[in-house]
Amino acid sequence: MEIQQLTLIATVASSIISLPENNNSKPHQNEVQPKTATTTVTTSKKSFRDDVLEKESSRFGLTVVCGRRRDLEDAVSVKPSFCKTICSYLHFYGVFDGHGCSHVATKCKDRMHEIVKEEVENCEEAILWKEMMMKSFARIDKDVSEWSKSASSCSDCRCHLQIPQCDAAGSTAVVAVVAPDKIVVSNCGDSRAVLCRDGVAIPLSTDHKPDRPDELKRIENAGGRVIHWDGVMRVLGVLAMSRAIGDDYLKPYVIPEPEVTVTERTDDDECLIIASDGLWDVVSNDVVCHVARMCLRSEEVPLPPRSDGSPFNVARGESSDKACSDASMLLTKLALARRSSDNVSVLVVDLRRDI
Repeated sequence: MEIQQLTLIATVASSIISLPENNNSKPHQNEVQPKTATTTVTTSKKSFRDDVLEKESSRFGLTVVCGRRRDLEDAVSVKPSFCKTICSYLHFYGVFDGHGCSHVATKCKDRMHEIVKEEVENCEEAILWKEMMMKSFARIDKDVSEWSKSASSCSDCRCHLQIPQCDAAGSTAVVAVVAPDKIVVSNCGDSRAVLCRDGVAIPLSTDHKPDRPDELKRIENAGGRVIHWDGVMRVLGVLAMSRAIGDDYLKPYVIPEPEVTVTERTDDDECLIIASDGLWDVVSNDVVCHVARMCLRSEEVPLPPRSDGSPFNVARGESSDKACSDASMLLTKLALARRSSDNVSVLVVDLRRDI
């Protein structure tokens, strides 16, 4: 890695690298009761103001890097004001970490928000978020399965080498629908969403690992096995996650059913960080929250110049807000500095109202 890539970490966040790696962030109710698919966080003393604007602006920054992998299989989706309910606009944010090939993650990026919008618009009364998001994930999984089996689906990727069809590819999916009064997170796989609330990291999703007790029991009850292979617990010795979109060859052991959390927003909410495991494998929830918070509060973190005088850039990024963009870039560089071996995708969403 070039020395320039570490300059920002050395000069701006030297104290961050020395922070402990164990995840001591505030436990989320969904972790205490992993079998509960829907959880509402109401731990803050202040509720989100009732006079919040109907159409809240979307402030975000994202960074995606291939890292040390041969191929980039991650995909990120941001759709501000993608849908309107009776009383408010909704924003859509999603991170999809593909495996086997990139086409499932790309399909999720292109299609998931459309499915969620259709399901929201089909709700005649109050939205039942758990049922609606579970239905949306089932639909995208069906779309991926049908698309993968078509003759032309895999002509542009390495899946055409597989026989007889592209059923050995899949993707995680962690999706956040942000409304003025709530955050709905739906997770399938080992990507993760973490809320930074008044400096405290609150996980809004729980990783689906094969050795998670409830997941292990579900897999074994379905007739499958979890095998330790290459240093990691894997479903049938193959996949290191217990839920995913796609992966038809591992069904019914690997399922596309998400776990859904509905979190009421408060005035203490600062930002939402959604990322692939390329970040979470090497940086703890607490450190991620600390870095993002630091960037949002400073509003500006200078990026080191390249030798040719142009701005230094190691990633493909998109942003509506410089502070969020700086946060996503810094977190990505921190993951690379800590030798992350995977693609790294980081999406930071600013949730503050009074700025």
